[in-house]
Amino acid sequence: MAHKRKLEKDIRCPLEYGLDVFGGRWKSRIICVLAAKGTLRYSELRNELSNISDAVLSNEVKELIASGMVSRKSYDEIPPRVEYSLTEKGISVVPILQNICQWAGLFTREVTDVAPTHCKTCDYHARKA
Repeated sequence: MAHKRKLEKDIRCPLEYGLDVFGGRWKSRIICVLAAKGTLRYSELRNELSNISDAVLSNEVKELIASGMVSRKSYDEIPPRVEYSLTEKGISVVPILQNICQWAGLFTREVTDVAPTHCKTCDYHARKA
């Protein structure tokens, strides 16, 4: 007897797609760092982020590449050199992330007594805009 699917293929709203592509703890940070710093090697990207393991960073970067947000360029050199940068699609999400950051900064005081500190990449983008 053949396996029959219980549910139809998941049809998600565009917001769910967006949150899947750039949501979570690290993907938006990776995008912001690449937007602020431009093209980076893996070690440079890791140094810009704090408290992230190599396994998590590697997985998040692979997912961003698969979703078309980040490009990976490898050079035929010894030692091998690989660089990461935002694609046009990745660049297009930066203003959205800036708006989320600004919104969160306005309402963080409702949940905590401590004033939020903006990350340097958000400040960088605010100055560029």
